[in-house]
Amino acid sequence: MKVSIVGATGYGGAELIRIINNHSSLSLESVHSSSKTGQAISTEYPHFMHKIEKILMEINPEQMAKTSDLVFLATPNGISKGLTPFFKDLNIKVIDLSGDLRLKDREQYQKWYKKEAASEEVTGSAVYGLSEWNQENISQADIIANPGCFPTASLLGLAPIIKNFTSIEDIIIDAKTGVSGAGRSLSSASHFSEVNENLKIYKVHEHQHTPEIEQQIKAWNKNSPNISFSAHLIPMTRGIMATMYVKADRVTSSREIWDLYKEAYEGKPFVRLHPPGSFPCTKHVYGSNFCDIGVAYDERTNRITIVSVIDNLMKGAAGQAVQNANLMFGFNESDGLLNLPLFP
Repeated sequence: MKVSIVGATGYGGAELIRIINNHSSLSLESVHSSSKTGQAISTEYPHFMHKIEKILMEINPEQMAKTSDLVFLATPNGISKGLTPFFKDLNIKVIDLSGDLRLKDREQYQKWYKKEAASEEVTGSAVYGLSEWNQENISQADIIANPGCFPTASLLGLAPIIKNFTSIEDIIIDAKTGVSGAGRSLSSASHFSEVNENLKIYKVHEHQHTPEIEQQIKAWNKNSPNISFSAHLIPMTRGIMATMYVKADRVTSSREIWDLYKEAYEGKPFVRLHPPGSFPCTKHVYGSNFCDIGVAYDERTNRITIVSVIDNLMKGAAGQAVQNANLMFGFNESDGLLNLPLFP
């Protein structure tokens, strides 16, 4: 099956190329860029040299529809909402890695992203691609809104609790990300001198992934409260750790919590549970599509602590996008994605 990538020069686009190169059913037909047309992708990313020599092409939906069955949109926020309607009209399936199609409420998108929202027709037809929890809808979708990196780590960690506790008093998410989460564009936020040996919080009470997480947890459990979400930048290239604190309205036990997670993720190839008393670190998932989770219950405070780690460019972006493509077309869910993490 032939695929095209729009936004191939970004980190997410580069990871898509790497994964598709090892996929048994997906074939890379074309790569596209709005700013570097005419260059070889190996010029932009020398690690593709002599292996992938595709030339970056202009973005032409009608031409792409003639040669590809699926388009990945690995574009910055604000771009894909304009491209998706063209592909929709041309009956080409789309997986959007940006935030444009994730929020169903257009006013919420405009409030948090500070941009004009996509049309209701487009957002209404987009299926939220949290792979482990929406497989049936993904398999029937023509347009998939790939979840954000922080929401993926947070929602996979929270889901068994949200879905099994009738009432929850409080949810706090303390998340940290590597610098690649900021993208490839030059900015002071990702400048080595400012990031190295530094830890900083950013977008306090303003992070655009907040409404995405709330939208999903309230779909699972309408009694769920609004979340307190904090994002921090740490001096490493890849990885997200989301540490979540949930206060339930009743007493539970470590055994009950563990059993909920074990049952929820039985047979899910990319979610790995750590044994009781053990917790994951970002190195455990580096370069892979795995989400590793550890849980604990504090009887003293009646709080449940969940630690969830992912590679932000893989399970948080390109890896989950390919996992969704596998589900969309009925391929083996793990195709192209079973590489073990890199360590150290």
